[in-house]
Amino acid sequence: MKTARMKVVIAFCFGLMLSASASARDFAIDHLEPASWWVGMKHSRVELMVHGNAIGPLQPRLSRPGVTVIDVQRVANPNYLFVTLEIAASASPGTFDIEFVDGDRVAARHPFRLDAREAGSAARKGFDASDAIYLITPDRFANGDPSNDSVAAMQERADRASPNGRHGGDIAGISAHLDYIAGMGFTQLWPTPLLENDQPKFSYHGYAITDLYRVDRRFGSNEDYRALSRSARAKGVGLIMDVVLNHIGSSHWWMRDLPTPDWINHGGKFAPTNHRRTTVQDPHAAPQDKADFVEGWFSPGMPDLNQRNPHLATYLIQNSLWWIEYAGLSGIREDTFGYADAEFLSAWGKAVLDEYPDFSMVGEEWSASPATVAHWQRGKVNADGHVPHMPSMMDFPVHTALRDALREAEGWDTGWIRLYEALANDYLYPDADRLVVFAENHDTTRMLANVKGDVALFKIAMAYLTTVRGTPQFFYGSEVLMEGPREREDGNIRADMPGGWAGDAKNAFTGAGLSPAERDAQDYLRRLLDWRRNTPVVQHGKLQHFAPVDGVYVYFRYDGQDTVMVALNRNAKPAPLALERFGRFIKAGSKGRDAMSGKAVALGTTLELAGDAATIISIE
Repeated sequence: MKTARMKVVIAFCFGLMLSASASARDFAIDHLEPASWWVGMKHSRVELMVHGNAIGPLQPRLSRPGVTVIDVQRVANPNYLFVTLEIAASASPGTFDIEFVDGDRVAARHPFRLDAREAGSAARKGFDASDAIYLITPDRFANGDPSNDSVAAMQERADRASPNGRHGGDIAGISAHLDYIAGMGFTQLWPTPLLENDQPKFSYHGYAITDLYRVDRRFGSNEDYRALSRSARAKGVGLIMDVVLNHIGSSHWWMRDLPTPDWINHGGKFAPTNHRRTTVQDPHAAPQDKADFVEGWFSPGMPDLNQRNPHLATYLIQNSLWWIEYAGLSGIREDTFGYADAEFLSAWGKAVLDEYPDFSMVGEEWSASPATVAHWQRGKVNADGHVPHMPSMMDFPVHTALRDALREAEGWDTGWIRLYEALANDYLYPDADRLVVFAENHDTTRMLANVKGDVALFKIAMAYLTTVRGTPQFFYGSEVLMEGPREREDGNIRADMPGGWAGDAKNAFTGAGLSPAERDAQDYLRRLLDWRRNTPVVQHGKLQHFAPVDGVYVYFRYDGQDTVMVALNRNAKPAPLALERFGRFIKAGSKGRDAMSGKAVALGTTLELAGDAATIISIE
């Protein structure tokens, strides 16, 4: 009898243990984001997204001097809580637990960390026209750690033989070649997104993010990314993060358990964007056309985020602030800028600049219309009332004009006149000098392909980017004449950097195996950037240009003390340039010095221009 009674007691206790264990599992915290913050931020109220099975009824609490739970928001999905913390300036750095209470019982705990800010963090200086940006696709740049090429727990494995597969480039590869990047004269590094893209295919490019707080393990770790930023900074190179506010990847964990029914536009079902970016400010646009642009999905694999949801808007703003602070960023390039909700974009930009007044951001608005691009730049007074806060925009109008100008024959309305008239639209921008100018990027054919392999024209394009107003951006590998297809094929345009993989026949980093033409092109850009870095007038001086005549386009950069003349000659043969027209800048007895050779140049009545070349002269 006694034995039987003991068995009953044991069984009862075991049942209680199982019940308690099940309860603990039921209330596990699967996600708490962000999981850390900093003492001394202006953004001192932090809304945490907390996710776990049936945690909605739980009450968060903590015991930490200087940190207070000031608000708890519950939503339709009982698996989420939105908890706002107030972090006082008196709070001390360290890790503590946030408890989630069910009645009198602590049902779950999750750690939260407060960090001290780096000295001068709020006053960090972003990129400007004194910089030169180097754009890379990390998966295609260099493979420094072959052991992470494939990760068993992730959907897509490495396949270097496929143009659209993962090739194995990573943060270790970038870090190993920082000396090359700095030695070429690039002062800012823009990698396409490095955050987790656990998609079944096409995951290499990074724009279908599945975890906004985690670096993709095939690239490395969060700490590797932060170490890259520090190492780059020590070599004089800032780190620009490619941020995506418009969409996520279809394999993001949100898609398995949406926080709210309106978290994703169109109820989480694919509905394509119409790409009609002019509808944002078109006074005649049908409201449905505008909605289809902003709310439509970029692709079936990229669910469109509804930034009108206040919790999502706060999440995205805090995510950007977190990465700036965590990784010590010097800038943000924001993807598909105009596709997101305009009111949110204004709030996001203001929040970033409130925290970091001298920070730099550049938005992507892929339009050849300067009116469309200018709408989004800080300081623009818009008829629709939109107040933008984006300091810079990618200069797609000049990008388009440059490519057209070099591809077509000279004529009354073709050739150099494209560029001349594109710059004439600078009055539309609040600050044209803050624009980022470029000839090519990861979404276009390469410039060398655009000019059908003509290296002379490619060099002219590089000279133009180096001397025109704005901040120049260059695309990895083009400095060694990577050409790629002449029609857009993204996987082949984003080809592997020569020398980034063991056994490569050519090595752009060391010069081994490069042809004389490839070495010459690389050296040409290196010398251009070195000269530019030491010539402030082409960074911040004013620009005056003269209407193209007979295939020659001339402009000057000047600041009241120094003057640089740039003459771009599209003629295959040398051409004499009469200098009388430029009397404001070239006086009788003026002397000049060639920027590339350093040789003295006679400035009499005419100047002999080399054929198919840029002539750059410092006026002395």
